[in-house]
Amino acid sequence: MLHLTPKATATRLHILKTGEKLVQSRGFSGLGLQQILQAAGVPKGSFYHYFASKEAFGVAMLQQYMVDYAARFEVLMRASDSGRALLLRYLDAWITDPAHPDQPGWAEGCLVVKLSAEVADLSEDMRLVLADGITRITDRMAALIAAGQADGSVPAKADPQGLAVVLYQLLLGAAVMAKVTRTRAPLDGAATAARLLLACGDQPNT
Repeated sequence: MLHLTPKATATRLHILKTGEKLVQSRGFSGLGLQQILQAAGVPKGSFYHYFASKEAFGVAMLQQYMVDYAARFEVLMRASDSGRALLLRYLDAWITDPAHPDQPGWAEGCLVVKLSAEVADLSEDMRLVLADGITRITDRMAALIAAGQADGSVPAKADPQGLAVVLYQLLLGAAVMAKVTRTRAPLDGAATAARLLLACGDQPNT
C-alpha cells in the first residue's frame, strides 16, 4: 500500500476523478492513457507513481467510486423513517438526484451500469471490485428490508436478501434500458414494480 503525503493523496484522487469522468463518456477500453494524462494535467511518470498499469488504475477508480457511493447512500439514510421509506428513497435516487431534484438520478452516472458488461471479461480484478460493491449494496438494501419487517412497513414473509437482489437487478436492467431508449420510462417502471414487490413481500425466482 502506498503511504502518500496529503498533496500526493490529493493528486492521486484528482487522477481517479478525472479518469472516472472520461470513463463515463468513453468507456474503459476505449480510453487511452494519454487522454487521462492530458485531462488530469499530469506526466506519465506521475501516473505510474500511483498506478502500476491502466488496469490498476481501473481497479483503484472503481474502489474509490464504491467508497463515494456508500457515502452517498448513508447520507440518504440519515432521515428517521421506516425501513420501507428509506429503501424507497434509495430507489427513487436512481431516477432523480436527491441533492439536485432538477438533475437525473444516480443511474445516469453509475459505473456498475456503465462497466459491468465491458470489464467482466476484460479484467478479473475489476470484476471482483464490482462484485464486492454490488454485494455491499444489496446487503445494505436487505438490512433496510429487514428493518421494514421489524417496524411493520414490509411484509414479514419477504426474504430480505433475495428481495434486495431482485430489486437491485430490476434497477440495473432499467438503467441499461434507460440508456438505450434515452428516456426515464424504464426507471419509472422499475420503481413502480419495486413498490409492488415491497407491498406483497414476494419476489420472482432468480
